[in-house]
Amino acid sequence: MASAVNFFNEQEKHLLVKAITDAELHTSGEIRLHLQNYCWGNELNAARRMFARLKMHQTAERNGVLIYIAVRSRKIAVFGDEGIHQKLGKEFWDKLVKSLIDQFKANNKASSLAECILECGTQLGTYFPRKENDVNELTNDISYK
Repeated sequence: MASAVNFFNEQEKHLLVKAITDAELHTSGEIRLHLQNYCWGNELNAARRMFARLKMHQTAERNGVLIYIAVRSRKIAVFGDEGIHQKLGKEFWDKLVKSLIDQFKANNKASSLAECILECGTQLGTYFPRKENDVNELTNDISYK
């Protein structure tokens, strides 16, 4: 089984970073993708901890979104900071995760994840449109533990 670092090949990694960059063109929100090998316990709690570790709660409008994947544990969570979570609600995040899981099972990992990232960007853009003086507050690179 693949480890977090080689879960996606270089071309897929490029596709995902490009999706994050493109998604953030229309919003002041920030999107991060984090991969690690194992998740002990609840994936949403693990995503919440990683969100804090990556300092995503420090965005000006509290509108960061973390897509968390524990590849060997086969767990996925999407965690939105309080600003965006209040707008979209738990149902939106649950639907997004279910879609990702279904697509991963169908071995459609990178393209479905890129679509998920772009959908997050669309939703962020609805509630947090990009401003003229917008600054990319967080790196678009994939993080690994």
